[in-house]
Amino acid sequence: MKSIFSKLFYFGIVLLFIPKPAYAMHIMEGFLPVKWAIFWFALCLPFLVIGLRKIKNTLKDHPESKMLLGLSGAFAFVLSALKIPSVTGSCSHPTGVGLGTILFGPFVMSVMGSIVLLFQALLLAHGGLTTLGANIFSMAIVGPFIAYGIYKGATKLGVSISIAVFLAAMLGDLGTYVMTSIQLALAFPSEVGGTFASFQKFSGIFALTQVPLAVSEGILTVIVMNFLQKYNVRELMNLNILKVKEN
Repeated sequence: MKSIFSKLFYFGIVLLFIPKPAYAMHIMEGFLPVKWAIFWFALCLPFLVIGLRKIKNTLKDHPESKMLLGLSGAFAFVLSALKIPSVTGSCSHPTGVGLGTILFGPFVMSVMGSIVLLFQALLLAHGGLTTLGANIFSMAIVGPFIAYGIYKGATKLGVSISIAVFLAAMLGDLGTYVMTSIQLALAFPSEVGGTFASFQKFSGIFALTQVPLAVSEGILTVIVMNFLQKYNVRELMNLNILKVKEN
């Protein structure tokens, strides 16, 4: 036991005093040209307006769902703050948006994800304010819409909820990284091969190294969802996640 604590202490000291520059999934502060930063902000606005209306209506119709809404935001905040160095020299981490998307839909999660990204930019220097629009679009809009489409499609095909949740969370996570690769490729096209060649380079860093984390996020989301199915049946029925049992 003493040896384990010694290793953890040594590991913590290394992390604190020998930092290495690394690129997180969230695009860093000042990294994007101004025109692209403005473009992604503008593209996010309609989703956020609709999302705010849906949150207002959801809380009005189902005030008991406040706890689940808070849980969804906290889940996304914690998971997306867990940066792990990748073999490419970049950083990878889960996104955590799948759970809230399944519970409340993609528009609501676009607002919750935006709040998460704003706090991370201000408190953790994870991402940036000028690149907030681009990060919102990839993690809080594209990821949730992919997750929502996968979840709805899987459940319509008769797939079990656990498998549908796993696929939604995993593919929503991967979709976020692919979108980030597209954003960077559009802003920084390669001199040889243009945007597509640049996309191949960025996706090799941001997408392929993400696969193990995406699988892990899928499994963790299933575990949390199973817990909610056991202890929050009424709330899930009100949100139409579970069907009302017929007598």
